[in-house]
Amino acid sequence: MSMQWLSRFGAVCGIVLALSLGVPGVVEAFTGETTVTSFVVGLGAAFGAPALYAYQLRQADAAGRFGAFAFAVNVIGLGLFTGVGFALNLVLFFLDQAAVAAVLDGPTRWAVLGSAVVFVVGSVLFGVSMFRARVLPRVAAAGYTVSLVLLAAALAPLPDSLLSSAAHVAAAASLVWLSAAVWPVPSTREL
Repeated sequence: MSMQWLSRFGAVCGIVLALSLGVPGVVEAFTGETTVTSFVVGLGAAFGAPALYAYQLRQADAAGRFGAFAFAVNVIGLGLFTGVGFALNLVLFFLDQAAVAAVLDGPTRWAVLGSAVVFVVGSVLFGVSMFRARVLPRVAAAGYTVSLVLLAAALAPLPDSLLSSAAHVAAAASLVWLSAAVWPVPSTREL
């Protein structure tokens, strides 16, 4: 398997992830959360890890040890938060509110909150590493950082709104931009 294949696979996964966030975000601005949008968001998060790997592959040398650490925290946080997103969007979404409250009243609440914290810290660290490395577009790196933190921390506990839809679209735009930036693979010497 070549680095070119890994990079392009990650870029395609980043686009799929972006679509799974952006399209439901636009739809939910008009309809609120639906079964279909919840399903798409819940499954789309699985494409995050390959995208993150592609971004790190591109910037690894310039990002140094800090970038490697930031990547590690982000990929672990993404894994945890992918599980949370799957459970919230494909399991709890279909339960009545009393059952959801009972599930989230116990230790599950702390697992969800802990996952969100690791994801937010990892997203901030990795966003900073992309910004500092200056390999990937800095505006996209800032958009990645701000929109993912908004989605995971600030807007997650609130009801769906135009602001949460806008954050979904901003995250999607940042992911598309980052994925487009890693599509053209440098020569083997540069990897």
